[in-house]
Amino acid sequence: MKDHLTIDDLDLEDKTVIYRVDINCPLQEVTLELANDNRIREILPTLKELLARKAKVVILAHQSRPGEWDYISLESHARRTAELLGQEVCYVDDLYGENARKAISNMKSGTVIMLRNVRDEPGEMEKRSMDEHARSPMVEVLSKLADIYVNDAFGAAHRSQCSLVGFPAVMPSAAGRLMERELQALETVFGSPSHPCIFVLGGAKFSDAIKVVDRVLGKGIADRVILVGLVANAFLKAKGVDLGERSERNLMKEFTEENIRAASRIMEMYGDSIELPFDVALEVNGARMDIPVSDLPSEHPIHDIGIGSAKAFVEILRDACTIFLSGPAGKIETDGFALGTHLLMEAAVGGKSFSVIGGGHTVSAAQRFGCCDRFSYVSTGGGALETYILGKPMPVVDALRASYRRHVSE
Repeated sequence: MKDHLTIDDLDLEDKTVIYRVDINCPLQEVTLELANDNRIREILPTLKELLARKAKVVILAHQSRPGEWDYISLESHARRTAELLGQEVCYVDDLYGENARKAISNMKSGTVIMLRNVRDEPGEMEKRSMDEHARSPMVEVLSKLADIYVNDAFGAAHRSQCSLVGFPAVMPSAAGRLMERELQALETVFGSPSHPCIFVLGGAKFSDAIKVVDRVLGKGIADRVILVGLVANAFLKAKGVDLGERSERNLMKEFTEENIRAASRIMEMYGDSIELPFDVALEVNGARMDIPVSDLPSEHPIHDIGIGSAKAFVEILRDACTIFLSGPAGKIETDGFALGTHLLMEAAVGGKSFSVIGGGHTVSAAQRFGCCDRFSYVSTGGGALETYILGKPMPVVDALRASYRRHVSE
């Protein structure tokens, strides 16, 4: 049943649209130039459609946060957006003062402006309810100058911040195409996946992985979970395997007694539904050496899953109808230890399964291997994706739903 608007539901011609996006880009540390414009590229489909339908588009966005080295104005973002869009994007170094109000009032249909970094507003990052944020000066001023609010900032959808949740309290609000695609893709994986559904979880966040495994297996979302990377090492340790001092040193931050007990309980509950590596790749004098888990401990660090485990996991993925992959299987930045991650990614995109990839390091690895475009969907979320996976509230999505109830369904 419909619970929020999309831009399909809107009459946009001659309407002023506040368009909140997440174009928080990595920067080059010396020059502060944009190092990667992928997040800008992701908003282009919505932006082009809004302009083609003769809307007046006012972009609200952020870059980093106050006090950080990469906290800069959005002037370079506006310039790059214009280059990619093929149309002028006027940067206005103001949020809701006289200059911003004048610029918005003078807009013509089919034009776009970008206001200053929204985190320059003192109350922007305070965690408040949508009704509390709706009473902020920024929302009170800008909402009177606009007709519609559109949110495409999925990457920040887990934050209850002013520009993200305040506007839906006072004006009709809709999900942009990027937000819509994110929610549809994640609903396909977490709401109604085709089975067999296989999750591949790697990286280093052991405590989060425990919760995800419990959720997706406990709710019948996944049929099997393949664990790789430091997560797999932690589960092996919880199973009683002595990894060796150097490998275990990497686990110490999250390897608490509570997490050990939780991982042991998860393995007892779900048994054969959890796949762990049976061999690992060590770094020995700069080279890769694969050994069985039974030959551990080792004085050399574990930097990847073994080739035997990788091939076994590939076979499991071949029969999957739905695949979700987050986190690398090894130390992919070191030569020779990206093998496990590469094989798993190729298996995920090599068949006819619906495949979703998420997480910054994972997406970067997929780009490096040249298979990013072959996934069914690549999530732009970081913290937002983790929040969604864990089944926690998503304030931005909740705000869009509340706006639908307040301004449409009544």
